[in-house]
Amino acid sequence: MSADRAASPPPGGGAVRPPTGWRGWRGRRRDQAAALGWLVAIWLLLWGDLSWANLLGGVVIGVAVLLFFPLPPVTFGGRLRLGPLLVLTVTFVGELISASVHVAAIAVRPGFRPRGAIIGVPLRIRTDLNLALTAEVISLVPGTLIVDVDREKGVLYVHVLDVRGPEDLAGSRERIRDVERRIVRAVGSAEEVRRLHTGPDDRRTRP
Repeated sequence: MSADRAASPPPGGGAVRPPTGWRGWRGRRRDQAAALGWLVAIWLLLWGDLSWANLLGGVVIGVAVLLFFPLPPVTFGGRLRLGPLLVLTVTFVGELISASVHVAAIAVRPGFRPRGAIIGVPLRIRTDLNLALTAEVISLVPGTLIVDVDREKGVLYVHVLDVRGPEDLAGSRERIRDVERRIVRAVGSAEEVRRLHTGPDDRRTRP
């Protein structure tokens, strides 16, 4: 085996040995703080009310989850980009409002029974962090729900509401890939942003 081949990373981005010592400790604390921030944000979104009581409750619940139900370490190798992060936030709020109105209209329509479907969407960036963030954002939007995750293959299985034809399935897949793209551009590494254009083709996955 040549030296170049031995030094090259495995396809799809292999596991990198985490740093040790002070740098490793600081990295773990940073990752835990990021995880706590996401847990608190999800708690507030679920309650739908920003108050000191809900904020304190989210912190307590988040600390308890991280303490008593420790997850496998997820390394953050990307960088935070304020512009794409703002785009992600504004787009998410817009989709949240639009989907809420759509689901409410379905609920009050007399005699209408919407059809649902479960689709598999392969993500282009198959890291645990991207899988988790994309799944969380999708699940928070009414009308879409994560039913299963294939961690090894990087596939999200999503239940979508009000499916009327193949074009709706294709549109749902495209929206989910758009969510992944905005997340990677907001918090992913430069290599992950480049890989957005070379990931798996989800057209091979049947609904």
